[in-house]
Amino acid sequence: MEPLKLSFLLMTVALREIKAGIHSLRYFQTSMSQPGLTKPRFISVGYVDDEAFVRFDSYSAGLREEPMVMWLDKSNQNYWERNSRVIRETELTFQVGLQNLQKYYNQSEGVHTYQRLVGCEVTYDGMFKRGFEQFAYNGHDYISLDPTTLSWTAAEPMAVNSKLKWEAERSIAQRQKAYLEDKCVYWLLKYLEYGKEKLLRAAPPSVRITHHTHPDGKVTLQCRAQDFYPAEISLTWLRDGEEQHQDTEFIETRPAGDGTFQKWAAVGVTSGQEGRYTCQVLHKGLPEPLTLKWEPESSSPWIIVGVLAVVVLLISIIAGFIIWRRKKTSSVQDWKGVIRRRHYGDSEILLDFPMEIFFFSKWKRRGLCSYRWQ
Repeated sequence: MEPLKLSFLLMTVALREIKAGIHSLRYFQTSMSQPGLTKPRFISVGYVDDEAFVRFDSYSAGLREEPMVMWLDKSNQNYWERNSRVIRETELTFQVGLQNLQKYYNQSEGVHTYQRLVGCEVTYDGMFKRGFEQFAYNGHDYISLDPTTLSWTAAEPMAVNSKLKWEAERSIAQRQKAYLEDKCVYWLLKYLEYGKEKLLRAAPPSVRITHHTHPDGKVTLQCRAQDFYPAEISLTWLRDGEEQHQDTEFIETRPAGDGTFQKWAAVGVTSGQEGRYTCQVLHKGLPEPLTLKWEPESSSPWIIVGVLAVVVLLISIIAGFIIWRRKKTSSVQDWKGVIRRRHYGDSEILLDFPMEIFFFSKWKRRGLCSYRWQ
């Protein structure tokens, strides 16, 4: 298949996936031990489509799960009591798990973390896509569940201990599979309905291309997208319509802190060849793919403003010089119709160029005459 046709095919597939959208419900939980603590501190945060919506902290006064968004119903006491009870039970299992891991690794007391990421994803029409559950110890992958085979994958040798123990009780994996495919999906769809005005919105990205010249003479073009929601986005660099893979560097999509996301893609180019490159952006908030090229700085509005400022300054200097010359000349000779004085009672009017500028009394200035500067 020709490169251009292949690129178009890939773009069509990516656009279809982005337009369709993927929604997720995830819980990120951490148990942390350190010297001086009577028990490990446990924190759990729930996310819907990358937005934190509930939080539990074992060091909080109420020992309850708390809402973090306005769209979540805060008056349903049964919901909060049930979730708080479940999360406190989870805290206890994490305490035991942390103690076991320290034994497996033959470690004494100190700062240790035991973490879990669990959740599910659905397609735009609410169909289950996948479920996941994975654990980490002291910042490194430890073990993860394969819901299809109901088996556990050890990420390092010490995790074989947990693998053998959990696979010996097959009901553990079966319960998790049921949760991921049923209950998790049920609550995800409920949360999407509760927060649909915010969670189902589509804010298009603002995109710009910047040009960077390195000390060694190499040139990089950077395609920056920001202010977009949801997080799914595709940034692709093309040269003469052909997608660039090897020379492109990406930074993963990251939250901007205001409910939107940002991402960039950079490509190394040969100086003078920048015009051959285009950045193509696909996002749910865009009615169609967006294609941009780098524009040289000479077209920058700041340069135009600077030129206008210089022109205005030159005009001011020339006008001032003309006025000064005319006033100086008027003191040497009497120009008819240019400088004259007229008396009206106890007042006089000074006419210049020949326009009435100021209106004077013998003792004080009374105001402007009929002519005013525009």
